[in-house]
Amino acid sequence: MATMDQKLRTLYLMDIMLERTDEEHLLNASQLCSILENEYGISADRRTIYSEMDILKKYGLDIIQKKGKNPGYYIGSRDFELPELKLLVDAVQSSKFITEKKSKELITKLEKLCCRSDAAILSKYVFIVNRPKTENETVYYNVDYIHTAIYENKEIKFHYAEWTVEKKFKLKKDGAFYVVSPWALTWDDENYYLVAYDAAAGIIKHYRVDKMQNTEILETNRKGEDSFKNFDLATFAKKTFGMYGGVDAEVTLECKNELAGVVIDRFGHDVWLIPQGKDHFKTRVLVSVSPQFFGWITGIGTGMKITGPENVKQQYKEYLLDVLRSY
Repeated sequence: MATMDQKLRTLYLMDIMLERTDEEHLLNASQLCSILENEYGISADRRTIYSEMDILKKYGLDIIQKKGKNPGYYIGSRDFELPELKLLVDAVQSSKFITEKKSKELITKLEKLCCRSDAAILSKYVFIVNRPKTENETVYYNVDYIHTAIYENKEIKFHYAEWTVEKKFKLKKDGAFYVVSPWALTWDDENYYLVAYDAAAGIIKHYRVDKMQNTEILETNRKGEDSFKNFDLATFAKKTFGMYGGVDAEVTLECKNELAGVVIDRFGHDVWLIPQGKDHFKTRVLVSVSPQFFGWITGIGTGMKITGPENVKQQYKEYLLDVLRSY
């Protein structure tokens, strides 16, 4: 029967291999014996190492043995490759809804998914300081509550806050609770949003998760199932600018050819681009008509204009006149 040291030896060797080896950093049997003895107080010989490597291979670790002039063992493929971890680190550190403290904690955990040499590269890749970050850590609890409520088919209630000029959170609706049926979570413009059904208003609404406070799961079942039967989250995100709601409308845009990429990035590859002469194209897209949509059009400049419907053109003119009057 295996002794406790023998059982621990296998586990320690697995940790050593995962933390310290890759294709550029090998450990031979003698080195592994030395690490076990000096750092863990467990004795082993070369033949024991060979046996342990076979056990770990059978367990599923991709242990590669290199022979020749500089022999040794190393971990081949891992669950996450370094480029994948860099993507995850970049997502964490650029996310405004994750606090600086939590960002550092998450990145430290991601570093444990690769060997030490790659972890050092990831550490140099981190640039959190001076990035805009929320200071509200309740976002993590809110996400947990929302997922639980969706799984259990329950409504939730919460207070909803907004920033004041004093840079403090002030509760909206005079501190009254919002009661909604959660159906989805989405990430837009580096913010996390809850997409929910408001039974009192009879419509789908969205809320910034980092602005939700005192969230609770209720005993009442969710409402709005019919509204979400054919709900497409991707389409919802495309038509909603800055996650601000408005009246849905099919809008025709005329654009210069060089703006094709801008339109595709915003509305997806399925959007129709119909040539209009040599230099322009037109497209028809479903949008939530709002000041944020008009701001997007204005920011692009004279290369894009709204050509229909007429009521949206008129709203846009009034929007521009209001902006001019403020100057």
